[in-house]
Amino acid sequence: MDFFPALTDDHRAFVARQPVFFVATAAEGARINLSPKGMDSFRVLDAKTVAYLDVGGSGNETNAHLGADGRITIMFCAFDQPALIFRIYGRGRAVLPQDAEWADLYAQFTPLPGTRQIFVIAVDEVQTSCGWGVPFMTLERERQTLSKYHARQTEAERVEELAGPTESIDGLPVRLATVLPQGAGEWA
Repeated sequence: MDFFPALTDDHRAFVARQPVFFVATAAEGARINLSPKGMDSFRVLDAKTVAYLDVGGSGNETNAHLGADGRITIMFCAFDQPALIFRIYGRGRAVLPQDAEWADLYAQFTPLPGTRQIFVIAVDEVQTSCGWGVPFMTLERERQTLSKYHARQTEAERVEELAGPTESIDGLPVRLATVLPQGAGEWA
């Protein structure tokens, strides 16, 4: 197990090859939230800053936890060779479409239907470990279900979805988008 103060070029290359990552957050008195992510939604902005594009789905726990506490861990693991687990520890925040920095951040990503926010993480430390217990698996393809669901929504349905939930499953407030992200005629 090794710790680093920032992402190296080797770390960046590893992250770029991974089709899935996991996000963990917690806030005092709340359940721990752990979510898998994919859809080419993760970006390394610089050695001390990473971000991921968040698409609407089942709740908004990460937003609530980051608003209350800020701590976040991102984990990648290799399902091929060489074996490796890579964790990013930091403090995160939600950037919403109405925020001044949205346009510059959003330009770093391929638009996805259902985009509601971007989580930006200031990296405190990164860690590598062996990953020898992770099985070999092969990516067959990305699921299209969530993108198709959001792409067929009307503008009124998109606005309604952005309006909630207003709190986490443990009652923490969620900061919501007040405008739809700009896209090419779809919720992207």
